[in-house]
Amino acid sequence: IMDTSGATPRQFFSDAPDGSSLLTVPGGRTLSTEDIWLFLHLLFETIWKFRFFYRDINDLLTRNRLVETHFQRILEHKESTAINVCQGLAASGALTATAAEIRALATNMSVVATFWLSFEHARRPRGEPDIGRGVYQVMSLAAPYLQGEARRLLEKLSGEYVDKN
Repeated sequence: IMDTSGATPRQFFSDAPDGSSLLTVPGGRTLSTEDIWLFLHLLFETIWKFRFFYRDINDLLTRNRLVETHFQRILEHKESTAINVCQGLAASGALTATAAEIRALATNMSVVATFWLSFEHARRPRGEPDIGRGVYQVMSLAAPYLQGEARRLLEKLSGEYVDKN
């Protein structure tokens, strides 16, 4: 299997055998809303690079045990990363949510991030995806939980980035 970008499933898994290279966020400090926006944008660009894989994931999962087990680890890593980011925001006071709300938010963020490009493709099969809109959709899930400056920054980024696209 190969797509027009030249990427193959073997390359996908050798580049990210457990998804860690796709999902490693900078450590040592709490991420800002702007950091998360950039991180998500880079994640969406990587998903776009391997779009052939994401578009046919259901078929690939049923036909290939290696793909199934690797992709399960990638999804677990996405969710774990989202939980860690949300917990960091909560620890800094930028996000107010219970542990259960953070887990649900992380799951929803992972679902949207994983399947956004398929949704975009279904909406406009002959057009390029709007990656910024996907980033916005993921970030907007956190909006009700964001406080103060983090919420204002999300609104600013949304206005500057999404409204232009």
